[in-house]
Amino acid sequence: MTFNYCVIGGGIVGLATARALLERRPGARLVVLEKETWLATHQTGHNSGVIHSGIYYAPGSLKAELCRDGAEATKAFCRAHDIPFKTCGKLIVATDALEMERMDALYRRSIENTVEVERIDRERLAAMEPDISGLGALLVRATGIVDYARVCEAMAADIRAAGGEIRLQAEVTGLSEGDGEVTVGVSGQDTLHAHNLVVCSGVQADRLARMAGLAPDFRIVPFRGEYFRLAKRWEGRLRHLIYPVPDPDLPFLGIHLTNMIDGSITVGPNAMLGMAREGYDRFAVNLRDMGDALLFPGFWKLLAANLRPGLEELRNSLFRRRYLAQCRKYCPTLELDDLEPIEAGIRAQAVGRDGSLIHDFLFLDTPRAVFVCNAPSPAATSALPIGTHIAQRLLERPGAARPVLTH
Repeated sequence: MTFNYCVIGGGIVGLATARALLERRPGARLVVLEKETWLATHQTGHNSGVIHSGIYYAPGSLKAELCRDGAEATKAFCRAHDIPFKTCGKLIVATDALEMERMDALYRRSIENTVEVERIDRERLAAMEPDISGLGALLVRATGIVDYARVCEAMAADIRAAGGEIRLQAEVTGLSEGDGEVTVGVSGQDTLHAHNLVVCSGVQADRLARMAGLAPDFRIVPFRGEYFRLAKRWEGRLRHLIYPVPDPDLPFLGIHLTNMIDGSITVGPNAMLGMAREGYDRFAVNLRDMGDALLFPGFWKLLAANLRPGLEELRNSLFRRRYLAQCRKYCPTLELDDLEPIEAGIRAQAVGRDGSLIHDFLFLDTPRAVFVCNAPSPAATSALPIGTHIAQRLLERPGAARPVLTH
């Protein structure tokens, strides 16, 4: 069975890429392979649902550009497909003098990133959000919330309507690229052949690249993000998303309060090293996943460089009162009983051989394939322009203009 395009991965980036390919090659034979029993099972289905603005990212980076474009594209897609979303805005709250300095730097970055931001003083912050305490804040009006699983359902419907095929429970067992096509082995199914391949496999990105014969100079290290849902009494009390001012010495944003599209409020995540790439339970262990990390030199360099914050995250994970203390820096009315545990999320983080965290999008190319090796937050927000970027990356290379196999 031969296809023009095979896309591996039924998360939001894979689906957006498949949709973009069919828009540019109407009538082409395309198949999406997803190893789980439903789409958006992993990172897409476990994220906070935020439509990000792009304020944090390095000016000029692909991440900043795609996030800006993606926020507007996501909202337009939701309007066109009758998917509920809300542009509630975000407050980035400074709680001490050092954070006020960092907030000023973030404000300057927002100007470079052409993100509309408003400074808020202490009095106005208290009037806007009575439960929130801080010396000041940045208001990012464009930030929104949505259910990305619903977005994926609509993308899948578009793909099928354009003649694309989506196969669930289709785990890839082999990849081999020849001069004219890519051969894809699928568990329990006939071998597929495709003129072109896109791999959007999240936490398995390095393994799929190695399966295809590449030698990626990174490993995917899973980070568990532990969340809580706030007690029912909190529903409706916050008008905005509440974020801390990020510490530039730490790799992740920190614990924040997020209104969800269903009306609930979550708090989190922290950032714990995971012992399983797809294990959402706190005590989930996968020996293969642990071995992959432990045998990679970059893992130990990462650990050494982040030992102090890593231990702090571990203490916050083990002791709920410490987790609560992080939240009460800017939301002092929270109580321990307000924190109701919910399922964790897992971030697929690419780590370089030197121990560095790869923060921008990372792609590997072969003559007939594009491997999406790192698609960190805000990948869900940026999915539509990422899909367009990958499709163009594939279609603009020499030899891409092959005869289209129609249905």
